[in-house]
Amino acid sequence: MRKKSKRYKAAVGLVAKGKSYSVAEAIEIIKKMPPVKFDETLEVNGSLGIDPKQTDQAVRGSVVLPNGTGKTIKIVVFCESDKENDAKSAGADFVGGQDLVDKIIGENWTDFDYCIATPSMMRVVSKLGKMLGPRGLMPSPKNGTVTENIAYAIKEAKRGKVDFRMDKQSCIHVGVGKLSFTKEQLVGNVGAFIEALLAARPSGLKGDYIKGLYLASTMGPALRIAVQQAVSTE
Repeated sequence: MRKKSKRYKAAVGLVAKGKSYSVAEAIEIIKKMPPVKFDETLEVNGSLGIDPKQTDQAVRGSVVLPNGTGKTIKIVVFCESDKENDAKSAGADFVGGQDLVDKIIGENWTDFDYCIATPSMMRVVSKLGKMLGPRGLMPSPKNGTVTENIAYAIKEAKRGKVDFRMDKQSCIHVGVGKLSFTKEQLVGNVGAFIEALLAARPSGLKGDYIKGLYLASTMGPALRIAVQQAVSTE
């Protein structure tokens, strides 16, 4: 078992065992924790009351964080050659078709954060399912990343759109900003994400949807937050 650092132990000492915090309270505590040498990401982690074997209850969605992610987003666009210049002008970092698919497969290249594709390109892009799917990068009509309106999709991604989906353990993990953001900015981002998560509840689900929701910095301990307070204006 890996030994915990003094910094981590000091951070844990700020957390009351068994307590559920409001989003604002949790963020205040996380900001008081001993710092590390980089700007940590604030993460929302959740455990859902869903059987992952029930494919009709898979949870996925997207949300534009009102205060952005704090990251420089690298965007890949798969489109026809006559649309490549428009994609580049809109801010795409990498644009192509079959050539881009070959690069990703041949070089095992995934140095990007977001993928957008036109509908007609999905026949080619589908070859990347096993590589991009597990990383949450596969374009999807449900997330608005399979579209003819490439410029709009790029704009949304650049201004802070994040996609989320339940993993095989029925858990959700999403970064919602940097610790250098103000408390108010982080509260706004967390609230926007949780509203989107609640809206993604499968219609046929029985029982509790969210079993537990937690906030944590990249290198810090998790703080449980009260879901009923998470979307309030704090």
